[in-house]
Amino acid sequence: MSAITRISRASGAQLDADELGAWRGFLRAHSRLTRELDAELAAAHRIPLSSYEVLLFLDDAPGGRLRMAQLADSVLLSPSGLTRLVDRLEKAGLVKRESCPSDGRGFEAVITDHGRAAFAEARPTHLSGVRRRFLEHFSDEEMRTMSRYFERVLRGPADEAR
Repeated sequence: MSAITRISRASGAQLDADELGAWRGFLRAHSRLTRELDAELAAAHRIPLSSYEVLLFLDDAPGGRLRMAQLADSVLLSPSGLTRLVDRLEKAGLVKRESCPSDGRGFEAVITDHGRAAFAEARPTHLSGVRRRFLEHFSDEEMRTMSRYFERVLRGPADEAR
């Protein structure tokens, strides 16, 4: 990339065709894939993708519990959005809320045995969908390269998702 290109890209100028194609392609792929994966989980297990992700992080957490704020960050929801989702999961018997032992003011979400069973049942469907809809389109080397690209953009809890 030339110095002029770097300067124009940094200046807030309009995106060029390659930049626009990369950005819009990423957004389209993310939107469509999450919509399709959500629909597949809901149809097969009556668990939307957002609920699956909460169960995934809780299933992986020590003791099956996470502070609500930490869980919200992990699943990329606002604290109020997570509260509403956990309310629904609690009504379904998949999670429960408990006072945080280290801070009586805070709460933790805790996966229940029923939640672990529902997650274990839904997991093969989700992983199959991810492979079929996304991963099978790339060679092993392309996936390693793409993984490094995304790691360059953003590091965080999503890197640990299955």
